Amino acid sequence: MRLLRFLRSSVSIGKDIDYYSRFSPSPLSIKQFLDFGSENACEKTSFAFLRQELPVRLANIMKEINLLPDNLLRTPSVRLVQSWYMQSFQDILEFKDKNADDEKVTYDFTDAVIKIRNRHNDVVPTMAQGVVEYKEAYGTDPVVSQNVQYFLDRFYMSRISIRMLLNQHTLLFGGNVKVNPAHPKQIGSIDPHCGVSEVIRDAYENARNLCDRYYMNSPELILEEFNAKGDGKPITVVYVPSHLYHMVFELFKNAMRATMELHGDSMECPPIHAQVALGKEDLTVRVCDRGGGVPLRKIDRLFTYTYSTAPRPSIDGSRAAPLAGYGHGLPISRLYARYFQGDLKLYSLEGYGTDAVIYIRALSTESIERLPVYNKSAWKHYKTIHEADDWCVPSKEPKDMTTFRSV
Repeated sequence: MRLLRFLRSSVSIGKDIDYYSRFSPSPLSIKQFLDFGSENACEKTSFAFLRQELPVRLANIMKEINLLPDNLLRTPSVRLVQSWYMQSFQDILEFKDKNADDEKVTYDFTDAVIKIRNRHNDVVPTMAQGVVEYKEAYGTDPVVSQNVQYFLDRFYMSRISIRMLLNQHTLLFGGNVKVNPAHPKQIGSIDPHCGVSEVIRDAYENARNLCDRYYMNSPELILEEFNAKGDGKPITVVYVPSHLYHMVFELFKNAMRATMELHGDSMECPPIHAQVALGKEDLTVRVCDRGGGVPLRKIDRLFTYTYSTAPRPSIDGSRAAPLAGYGHGLPISRLYARYFQGDLKLYSLEGYGTDAVIYIRALSTESIERLPVYNKSAWKHYKTIHEADDWCVPSKEPKDMTTFRSV
């Protein structure tokens, strides 16, 4: 009897996922997030939007998970992640027909949102561990690697967007305190006047502490600002400080590690230069190091999820797996930049050093969520058999031209 009930509910959930995956997610701009939170922070409106939007975003990415190779889907870690998504999808659907005017309903919904956010805390390391399990059992195949890269970019971007919605609702309506005591000027997780240099210095100090512990030394920071909108005025932007921090912290860690590996034996190592520039369209942050650089052929590899220059972390069952060593730092930082229509790029001078550049939209009206959609185009990406490259692959050995006779 219990098995029958379980099968019935599984079929029903499958139908719900199919239904919600037919809708495209509705991307919001930072301006919309801000206007909603500051002017009409109405819990009922947020409830009405999220009970429709969260199942759409969850269903879109859940359909895509199923397109992964069977052997990857069977790994314990990926199955665990799937179960979290399934549970969260069901938790939200519980509120589908409930009365938005009932205070107990909106209170219970906020409680459910907090539980979902906490349930998904370890999604990134758990999914990363699933990829490691798959690689160790089945090795790497170029087509599978390409599909996994495509999927993880979309999966982690979807997670960033879902987490943004959950955090905004939780910070605005969760608990009795309406103002975040740690960040009183923030609207949820958005700071309307985010001091860019302040966030950069904070990320630098924390990365430096790690570097000092490991290498007993660390490079200094030289930070400069160029404000085209107001010469000499400190640069601020409407942004999510935690996203900016995540990106800059990752870049500082990489820059420091490269610098110390190259100059660790000398008494003084070259400083890291950071520059912040604000123009009409872009806010740009550049982090420059003298860590020896990276050859051109390896630049793209630094953004693949299956590649890391650090030793692979050991898994401790009592706590979440660490991210260092999974090769997720740079690709996920790039997703944070791209989430609101920015980007993160690396420019390297092999033998000298690397410049890492973060681009952020200067206008909050143009900082609009970039969201993956499950559709025929996405489905085709997984199902298409990738043809052989239509450019010659250079041979390692030069041809012996004496074997070619002229007619």
